[in-house]
Amino acid sequence: MLSVTAAAAATAGGADVASSTPTPRLVNAAHEFEAQMMKELLKPMMSANNPEGEEDETASGSGGALGDFATEALARGLSEQGGFGIASSIVKQLTPSGNKQVTTPVT
Repeated sequence: MLSVTAAAAATAGGADVASSTPTPRLVNAAHEFEAQMMKELLKPMMSANNPEGEEDETASGSGGALGDFATEALARGLSEQGGFGIASSIVKQLTPSGNKQVTTPVT
């Protein structure tokens, strides 16, 4: 989580620190969103470990619940360590300093 906050503060440049620092709520929501996306991407890989025909047995038993928990924990851990960069992009775009319009002329 610190890397997202540091990245948002670094992109602020000389802007007001109070307006450029993302709120903890925004950072947490961005990481939760990225973790949920990663969880959905990891689900097919985790279910590929089951031999054919055994998916129904483990999905209703403790193996399915434990596998879901492991997938969620992995996705959350990856997101907190940087993940795909989705969380940092969300934080950057939703902070006032990261949402400034660029006024460079097009040549």
